[in-house]
Amino acid sequence: MGKLLVKERELVVPGQEIAEGIDYLPGDGSYREENKLISLRLGLFNLDGRLTKIIPLRGKYIPKSNDMVIGRIKDVGISNWRINIGWAFDATLFLKEGSKDYIPNGADLGKYYDIGEVIVAKITNVFSSKAIDLSMKAPGCRKLTGGRVIEVEPSKVPRIIGKQGSMISMIKDATECYITVGQNGLVWISGPSFEKEKLATDAIKKVEQLAHSEGLTDKISEFLKENKK
Repeated sequence: MGKLLVKERELVVPGQEIAEGIDYLPGDGSYREENKLISLRLGLFNLDGRLTKIIPLRGKYIPKSNDMVIGRIKDVGISNWRINIGWAFDATLFLKEGSKDYIPNGADLGKYYDIGEVIVAKITNVFSSKAIDLSMKAPGCRKLTGGRVIEVEPSKVPRIIGKQGSMISMIKDATECYITVGQNGLVWISGPSFEKEKLATDAIKKVEQLAHSEGLTDKISEFLKENKK
């Protein structure tokens, strides 16, 4: 049997015991020590199924395999693209991973993704801090045209998305906007009007601001109702 020693969204500190027993598993920001799970960092406790996670209060994005990220094309080469994903070093999108469709060798890669354009891509490999590979073959990967890109604290991304996408779905429905949230803290918003895009932006920023408060869903729902035109 297992027992949780803290509540959902409770602030925990490094070294604090968060659960005991074998029913719970250590996730990002926690580790097992004998029969107990311990927090590795200052942050908010989150339980994802049986997985215990500690969401940091602040911190820069650290690339991880399988993350979906939003990036801007920085350079176009002969056989790859260099992508700025908000990390110290650019990520690389190689020709063979550039599209679900076949791209022949020698093609003008700028016709697919040109400098300054924005894409959503999947991180496939992180070999070191300087070597990060991307792919455009995963579901949801595409070029993002129009709209706007805003930046949020990467540690607040789970709160912005919500459990099973509940928070971001509510904002999409209320604003009629297409919204893509990257794990790297970039959010693309495209709506039918400037006003609706601004409302979506303001709502996301409010989630970021109030991420640690209780009753957040109700607060954002009320905010959307009050500001919807």
